[in-house]
Amino acid sequence: MKPGTRALGIAESTDESSGRCVLCGAVVRADRVVDGVAFATATVGGLDATDAVRRLFHRLDREDVQYLLVSGVAPAWFNLLDLDRIADATERPVLSVSFEESPGLGPALAEHFEGDALDARLSLYERLPPRRPLRVNDETVFVRSANSGDDVASVVRAYTPAGGRPEPIRVARLAARAARQWRAEGTQ
Repeated sequence: MKPGTRALGIAESTDESSGRCVLCGAVVRADRVVDGVAFATATVGGLDATDAVRRLFHRLDREDVQYLLVSGVAPAWFNLLDLDRIADATERPVLSVSFEESPGLGPALAEHFEGDALDARLSLYERLPPRRPLRVNDETVFVRSANSGDDVASVVRAYTPAGGRPEPIRVARLAARAARQWRAEGTQ
């Protein structure tokens, strides 16, 4: 991968007291240079995270971004991401990377939701691309991909210089936490 190839990493930090999460989109080049940042919010326990990710991408207005790397599929307490909708809206491959083995979200969704809220989440969850393990730097991550004609393993590894967390997601996570803390202090 060329050093200047850019990926948009997306991660969130939840502020349960406000009922909102801060999502950060960080543009990071394959050579680890951070090249842009944007923020959006979504509702804790809602179903608006997909739209927030789409807003982040369009707000950045970066045609040079080649990939979206998203931290997991259930930010902000089961505000599930629709990876196919994001891929369609951005016309980019979307790779969801998670960091822990899991039996899946079905049981947790059934424990916390019921009726139409449960049905909507289960329907979305069951449509997600399959989750596959991937060894990266002596760690195992779990990847789902939408609209990816490229070798998913090569893309994730190219953006992961150490450990198992791709750099665009790591940077986005740090920025989202800092933004959430700043907002919580009331210094808007």
